[in-house]
Amino acid sequence: MASAAQPTAADLAAARATIQAQAAKDPTGASLESLLAGEFALQSGKLNDAASAYLKAARAAGDVVLAERATSIALVAKQDTTAAEALGLWRKLGGKGHSLAAAEATLSLRRGDDRAALRQLNDLMTAEPDTGWRQVLGVLTAGAKDQKQAGRVLEKIVDGGKIPQRNLMAWVAFGGLAQRLDQPKLTERIVSEVVKRFPGEPRVGLLRVSQLREDGKTEEASQLLATLLPLADTDTNLRALIAEQYEGLNDFQNVAAVLARGPQDEQTYALRASYLARAEDKPTLTKLYDELRADAAKPDPARRLLLGQLAEFLERNDEALNWYQGVPGGSQRSIARLRSANVLHKLKRSDEAYASLRAIQSDASADDDTRRDGYILEANLRADDKNVAGENDAFARGLAAFPDEPEILYARALSWERRDDVARAEADFRRILVAEPDSIAALNALGYTLADRTTRYQEAFELIERARTAEPDNAAIIDSYGWVLYRLGRVKEAETELRRALTMQKDAEIAAHLAELLWETGRKDEARKYFEQARKIDADNRSLQRALKKYGL
Repeated sequence: MASAAQPTAADLAAARATIQAQAAKDPTGASLESLLAGEFALQSGKLNDAASAYLKAARAAGDVVLAERATSIALVAKQDTTAAEALGLWRKLGGKGHSLAAAEATLSLRRGDDRAALRQLNDLMTAEPDTGWRQVLGVLTAGAKDQKQAGRVLEKIVDGGKIPQRNLMAWVAFGGLAQRLDQPKLTERIVSEVVKRFPGEPRVGLLRVSQLREDGKTEEASQLLATLLPLADTDTNLRALIAEQYEGLNDFQNVAAVLARGPQDEQTYALRASYLARAEDKPTLTKLYDELRADAAKPDPARRLLLGQLAEFLERNDEALNWYQGVPGGSQRSIARLRSANVLHKLKRSDEAYASLRAIQSDASADDDTRRDGYILEANLRADDKNVAGENDAFARGLAAFPDEPEILYARALSWERRDDVARAEADFRRILVAEPDSIAALNALGYTLADRTTRYQEAFELIERARTAEPDNAAIIDSYGWVLYRLGRVKEAETELRRALTMQKDAEIAAHLAELLWETGRKDEARKYFEQARKIDADNRSLQRALKKYGL
């Protein structure tokens, strides 16, 4: 099993930059050695060592910011003893506010002291009635040991009456959390309380719709949504919320219908088109296309671009090409040029498509992002042609023009991974990290690739830990973390993290990972439930397809 990469020159530079501010406050250098050690440990994904080093630096310097950083890292690393010591120092040095209170409550939950956590969370809401509830939601979502504990504490919060009495948003948010925690009785209690407190409020109806949808009562949810539709004509925000619920029902036609109500602008038209495309409702999309086409004799650039995109989806590629080529200068023109090349390829005019992309790539007047995207699009089109050599050449020329460009390297790494060339995918991800040591996307992607496609699980764990330190509430990173824990055989912890990720984001890949874990641990009926959920979200997801094939489903 390979070890984590040694600190590079870029890592050293990043560490030096971090300690410069501390050097000014700590001229004796008492904390600098520990701080530097902490930075190196972070760069290596060794969060336990990083937390200890930051705590040592905070003690040496008597610095409240370093104490807060030590607490944060220790909590992410689940080093509760270190976190408690760092929190004590943070408080002693004058730390206060939401972040400290949330850290204190998180530690109580981790220790299994629900009573202390409840008191601290209630105090937080009492002290900051307008905003404290948001911190409470965050602690329950990310800080609890598991969903059952979060549900227990949430129920006690409801019992105690500490949720801001007249704050509808807070009540709706807590109801949504109960729902995501799979607590139907508690959800019903909150919904009933909200109905009583806020009679006639349409957002209460939306909470009820969400509850029905999660319970699988889709017909009842749709009927209730229909009663709210007239209210959307004069309330833009409500219209968006109703559309969101229809999206949750995978009813994209009604999403578009809701958005069609009330005043329209280019953004609304674009959203309607997007949802109609997802619903594959070509008749309605054709009506929208005809409506927009007839609306003005000389459509503006945004309208011409949208008309081109609509025509392209409707497979009216000649018309799409005319619209794209008619887009004048500006940001829309750059997109239109790239889309034109794509349409030419669809029209089997590949030589013209590639020539137009070469023109974009060599156009000194074009912005760098457009030229860069020209190389990426060419590679994608070559891949569609099954022209591996051409795809590789497009990426190579792009990197010659834009050395170590992260977007090109990232696209090529994903291409290597799709072709099962994990070594080359890893090499490109690492090239990104040499230039950008803190690239969260590259850290997570490389860590996940190693966890999913190799047996180098410890190395994958350390990379994902680095990403998790930067974005501890990122559902995709929590999914990667859960998946690598599963690969490491830490199944109970893995299940907790994968459930947490799915609570935060309904995603096919996350659902497939949880389903695979459940299947392997003998809970096949529950696994089938999550496989089915993943199918409904994205039936073509690669992780889902691999798992279904593996189990013959």
